[in-house]
Amino acid sequence: MQRHFLIILIVLFQLSVYAQSKKEVKKHKIKASAVSVIENGKTINESKTIFDANGNEIETTDYSKDGTIKAIHKTKFNSEGDEVEDEQYDANNKLVEKKLTKYNTSNDKLEESYFDAAGKLTKKHTYVYDAKGLKTERKTLDAEGKIISVKKYVYITK
Repeated sequence: MQRHFLIILIVLFQLSVYAQSKKEVKKHKIKASAVSVIENGKTINESKTIFDANGNEIETTDYSKDGTIKAIHKTKFNSEGDEVEDEQYDANNKLVEKKLTKYNTSNDKLEESYFDAAGKLTKKHTYVYDAKGLKTERKTLDAEGKIISVKKYVYITK
């Protein structure tokens, strides 16, 4: 019973470090965090995250249950703290996908473009906002610009 309690306590502690807000990461000058699980007496790493001085997650590594790397995400941010680039790598550190994000002058997300390892556009999300700055629509387009889907956002204020 005590062993189970100890395992739960360790996992919760690690999750609390991992789940810190950007503000808390910056305040406490956290440079990295890791999440692991103890199963049948064996410690299994789940993920590792590296932060920049502003508390942004600049690199996240996800692990398989056998401890090998499953995927790596490397992220870049603009001066406003908005994500502008996300590169996903496989276990062999080969680029799988790259996402570039553009914003308008109000820092609202306008467009997310997805590219394969060869740099070829695979899909794109475009966003529409109303006069209040609320997101009203997200269109998904294929590489040729054909609309695949449209997601509508409706807000109820009363």
